[in-house]
Amino acid sequence: MNQNPEFRTPQARILIIDEMHPSLFPMLESIGVTADYRPDIKPAEVREALQDFDGLIVRSKMRIVAETLELAGRLQFVARAGAGVDNIDAPALQARGIALLAANEGNSQAVGEFTLGLLLALLRNIPRSDRQVQNKVWLREENRGEEIGGKTIGIIGFGNMGQSFARVLSGFGCRILAYDRFAPEKVTAPAERVSLEELQAEADVVSLHIPYIFENLGFAGENFFKGFNKPIWFLNTSRGDVVDQAALIQHLQNGRIKGAALDVLENEKLHTLSAQQQAQFSYLASAGNVLLTPHIAGWTHESYIRINEVLVSKIRQLLHL
Repeated sequence: MNQNPEFRTPQARILIIDEMHPSLFPMLESIGVTADYRPDIKPAEVREALQDFDGLIVRSKMRIVAETLELAGRLQFVARAGAGVDNIDAPALQARGIALLAANEGNSQAVGEFTLGLLLALLRNIPRSDRQVQNKVWLREENRGEEIGGKTIGIIGFGNMGQSFARVLSGFGCRILAYDRFAPEKVTAPAERVSLEELQAEADVVSLHIPYIFENLGFAGENFFKGFNKPIWFLNTSRGDVVDQAALIQHLQNGRIKGAALDVLENEKLHTLSAQQQAQFSYLASAGNVLLTPHIAGWTHESYIRINEVLVSKIRQLLHL
C-alpha cells in the first residue's frame, strides 16, 4: 500500500471498468494520465487487474469492497463517475489510505431541472392530459391544475442536488424551506433553514435529495408522512431505498399524499421484483396521481460530459499534476 500523501507521477495509470463518454480520454491525456478502458471486464476480474493501477473509475458495474482492493498495492483513488457512492465501501478505502472521489457536481443542474419538470407535470396533469388528447379525449376542467407560485416547497437534503432544485425554483414566486440534518450550514438563500418539524408544518411540496446511507434507509416512512400538517405533493429523485414504499402507498390511498413523482424505486430491476414489490409497483404504475421515470434525473448529454470534467479536475488535484 502506498501511504505517501504527496504521491506524484505524470504517468499514473487508471483502470476504467464502465462505459464512459469518449470526452473522458482526451481530458485524462491532457493531465498526463494513461487510461486502460475495459468496459467489458467482468466484476470477478477487477480484483486481479487492480494491482497494476494507480486509480479506478467506476459507475455502477459492481460494488467496490475490501476484497476488491486486496491486490491493489499502488491504488491511490477510486472515482465514482456519477452522484452517490453507495456502491463503494468507503471505510474499506479509508482503511487502505485510498481516496474516494465522486462527481456529484457534474449532474446537479440536470437533477434540479428534472425535479422541477416532475413537479410541473404533477401539478398541471401534463402526462395524463397528453395521453387523453392522443386518444382524442378533450377534458379541460378535469385537468385544471395548480401553480407553483405561492406554495411552500420543502427540500430535504441541501447538497448539490437540493441546492440546484432551489435555484431553479427561485423564479417561481414560492417559499423554499430546506432541512439538512448532516450539514445544516449549507442551507442558504434562496432557501430558509428549518428543522424537519418546521418543514412538515409548512410544506405543500416535499422533495428528497438525500444520499443512500444506513441512517437514511426508509427515512420517508410512516412517521415521516404522518408528521405533515397538510396533504403534500411528494418527489423523490435521490435513491429508492430512502422511501418506505408501503408507507408511501398507504398515504397516497388515504390522501395525505396528493400525488407522487418517483425517479427511483426500492428495486429498479423490475424483472426481479418480489411478490410484495410487484404488488406495490402495480399500484404505483396504475395510480393516476403517480409519475414513474427510470432513474434519469441526472441523465443528460450535458451531464455525461460534465461528470468527466469534474472527475478529471479532482484527479489532477489529488495527483498534483
